[in-house]
Amino acid sequence: MAEMNVAAGNAGRKNRKRMPPPRVDLTAMVDLAFLLITFFMMTTTFNKPKIMPVAMPVDGPGGEVSEKRTMTVCLGDDNKALWYLGLAEKPILPPKVAGYGADGIRKGITEAADYVKRTTGKTLIVIIKPANSSVYEDLVNTIDEMDINKVPSYAVADISPVDEGLLKQNGIY
Repeated sequence: MAEMNVAAGNAGRKNRKRMPPPRVDLTAMVDLAFLLITFFMMTTTFNKPKIMPVAMPVDGPGGEVSEKRTMTVCLGDDNKALWYLGLAEKPILPPKVAGYGADGIRKGITEAADYVKRTTGKTLIVIIKPANSSVYEDLVNTIDEMDINKVPSYAVADISPVDEGLLKQNGIY
């Protein structure tokens, strides 16, 4: 038990009945100090920024990427996304509309990654194209899906008129 003993000053007094010095129990103060230290250590840990690297396309002439490895995810409204493998004009896997979660875009990424691995032996490359009608939360959810599915290469790019047309055809623009 933590306690503080205070010396009794008896200078110049007669020895009467000797009173024990007061004992102050500091256990509660020590407990409070440890709670405060724990609280502030925990809050500083939570306040550290957490970032995920995103590959953005470089301005200028771009490098050629095989359409057999490229999956395009177009973000629409109503928390929906449209994805296809290959070029928009002649997709290898046809465009599909999906939501977010295990049965949505995650299943599409897994399907496309398996197809690319079987046919080319390489990893999947994903291009994320948010439309003007999409919300920032959808972009964050899509990047989270890239992390969940361990997609090594993905980029955020501007949406093309062809992709906007696909979104309009499927009613999610």
